[in-house]
Amino acid sequence: MALAETRWRGVAVAVRLLALVAGITTFAGQTPQAVSQPSQSDSPNASRAEPSRTANTEQAVVKLTPSQQKQIGLETAVVEAAPHPEQFRAYGAVLDISRITELTNSYANAQAQLQTAQARFEVAKSAFDRTKNLVDSAALPKKEAETAEGTLRTDKAALAAAESQLRTLAATAQQEWGPVIGRGIVERSPAVVRLIERDQFLVQVTLPPGVTVIGTPGTALAQAPTRNANIDLQYVSPATRTDPRIQGLSYFFSAPGDSGLLPGMNTTVYVPSGNTYEGVFVEDTAIVRWQGRSWVYLRVNADGFRRHPINTDQPVSDDDYVVRDIPSGSEIVMRGAQVLLSEEAKSELRGDTDND
Repeated sequence: MALAETRWRGVAVAVRLLALVAGITTFAGQTPQAVSQPSQSDSPNASRAEPSRTANTEQAVVKLTPSQQKQIGLETAVVEAAPHPEQFRAYGAVLDISRITELTNSYANAQAQLQTAQARFEVAKSAFDRTKNLVDSAALPKKEAETAEGTLRTDKAALAAAESQLRTLAATAQQEWGPVIGRGIVERSPAVVRLIERDQFLVQVTLPPGVTVIGTPGTALAQAPTRNANIDLQYVSPATRTDPRIQGLSYFFSAPGDSGLLPGMNTTVYVPSGNTYEGVFVEDTAIVRWQGRSWVYLRVNADGFRRHPINTDQPVSDDDYVVRDIPSGSEIVMRGAQVLLSEEAKSELRGDTDND
């Protein structure tokens, strides 16, 4: 009796093992979808799912109550799109103007030599005329007239050489620096004097290959390597040479001597193209930098704000920009954006801590 019971127990265990093996085989043969957990759409809490933080379309919503907004001094403004001048990103190089100084001094010296030669020639001509009259009246021997004539010819040749030297320097100045700066070197204009005295610096601005501007640029904006600001550049003239590294159209601009730029520096310059485009004006106080990009915060409701990426390739002054990728009529945070970024970072940090 005991032996029969033991055998039945063994058969029962064997049947259970076979059923378990069959179940495992069936489970392994199913697709991942068949064995996955219920989706969020099937969950009763699906409507409260957090928005995606990885896509560029939407960032996490930062929430602050009206009292908290008032406490941090948060200010918003509705921005409207309007036409603005389009600008090209160009390459600037602050030039060493020692050659301008050299040409200016050389021209001044040649001018002084010309005046000296002119004076000597006039004296020699007067002396020759007097001597010739005295020789004709037999008051002096003919030899005196010949000597005076030789001196006159020598001084006349010296005058011609001085005039030629002056013309050569003027032509060289225009060939090397163009008609505007070249004429300034010849005339020692106030603009050239300011360059020599380092009250201003000369910047060669080169456009990317194939890019052209409509008309005369007039002004441009340069980024100073030593400070977070833009520098107003004043147009001087077309450049007489291009930057060999870039091979684009080049222009000469002048920059203030106290701008932070120094000869030998390279800088990014924004040159008006002559065209306009639609965009919204954004002040620097509304912009935050995060993960190598620029952002602004848009109001999504009374107490919610979402970070929105922008391009800052169109500056208009210092760190103010005209932005194309903000919808017209959007309400952006003008003051307090940095606080919102800090709150968003804290929220993400708390989320990561909770997941751990």
